[in-house]
Amino acid sequence: MLSAIVIVFVLAYAAIALEHPLKVNKSASALIGAGLLWTIYALSMNDPQLVSSQLGESLMSTAQIVFFLMGAMTIVEVVDAHNGFEVITSRIKTARLSSLMWLVGFVTFFLSAILDNLTTTIVMISLMKKLLAQRDDRLYFAGVIVIAANAGGAWTPIGDVTTTMLWIGGQITAVEIMKGLFIPSLINLIVPLAVTGWVLGTRSVIAPQKQEDTHVHTSVFERNCMFYLGLAILICVPAFKTWTHLPPFMGILFGLGILWMVGDLVHKEKHDEEKEHLTLVRALTRIDMSSIVFFVGILLSVATLEHTHILKSLASWLDHTIGRQDLIVMLIGLASAVVDNVPLVAASMGMYSLAQFPADSFLWEFMAYCAGTGGSILVIGSAAGVAAMGLEKIDFFWYMRKISGLALIGYIAGAFAYMVQYSLLHAA
Repeated sequence: MLSAIVIVFVLAYAAIALEHPLKVNKSASALIGAGLLWTIYALSMNDPQLVSSQLGESLMSTAQIVFFLMGAMTIVEVVDAHNGFEVITSRIKTARLSSLMWLVGFVTFFLSAILDNLTTTIVMISLMKKLLAQRDDRLYFAGVIVIAANAGGAWTPIGDVTTTMLWIGGQITAVEIMKGLFIPSLINLIVPLAVTGWVLGTRSVIAPQKQEDTHVHTSVFERNCMFYLGLAILICVPAFKTWTHLPPFMGILFGLGILWMVGDLVHKEKHDEEKEHLTLVRALTRIDMSSIVFFVGILLSVATLEHTHILKSLASWLDHTIGRQDLIVMLIGLASAVVDNVPLVAASMGMYSLAQFPADSFLWEFMAYCAGTGGSILVIGSAAGVAAMGLEKIDFFWYMRKISGLALIGYIAGAFAYMVQYSLLHAA
């Protein structure tokens, strides 16, 4: 059974990577892979009740992420329909691509720490469509946004799902993870930005032409209201989670309801035809359902590897074969570029006890960094990358050629920075 599951997963992964040559949508490959993996698992277990229970658990965790993604994407669409991003674009005056790259990188880095890497990626890529006319430029910026979002998400307990897992599990504390990973995460961003800035040189920003009269005009009040309300909802989701202990998707759905109500009240005096494209109902039809379905397929596929303990066996093998904590954690980070980092971190949390490795020890902080930023090396290695892939239709091999090298050198530079920092602060 285990061999069959591994073979099917590898074939499904290859089909996703070869989407364009095969001319088969990656969502179809992910769903077929999930269906086959769960079928093999169910037939080999001969315990329908156990398999149903495990599938229910996996579906619940998958649904939470999917509902959060749908809510965040819908909020972004509503803000975009009201031209809300002009609040930001009107303040960006730089005419050079390299300067814009640095600005976008740092905004993404800090915004990701406040919100989370997935939401920030959606917001920033949507913003780039307002600033850049050339698709090649937007693709390059999307790649850097993925790196910046994952780097920014790694150093706060709410910025990345794996860091949140470690935080909730008691492996890290909020203040210590921010102190320990801020500099390594910043270096993870600065190194790729420096290389990219040098490559772009003095090239100028080519802004898209403003399309007049394609939509009903919105007033300054409407733009500001929907932009700041949408941003406030996204920012308040982590606070909602901390206060209520409810999962983030509940906060985003609650906020979506508030945005929906406010939108209806703001436009209540308009005719139906005039306000049609401004409504949240219209925004729901504009979100990329293909990328959401892809996300479902990927997460359910990886769940079979978790339930069959393949990932835990891999982690145990690394522990016995390599032995060195720093190398093992760096390899886990590299593996998270191929396999979703959530089950990898979950397996690692099961391998090592808090009695052996207490909270805020080297293992857990370095795990948060490596698992959070290693996913940037491949476009499907993180939620931010998957979102970017769907929003800008990024080709797997294009990302590997243009962005993976940048992400890898940033990952290695930040890892060495953390190890040096740790040795200096914990010297005997």
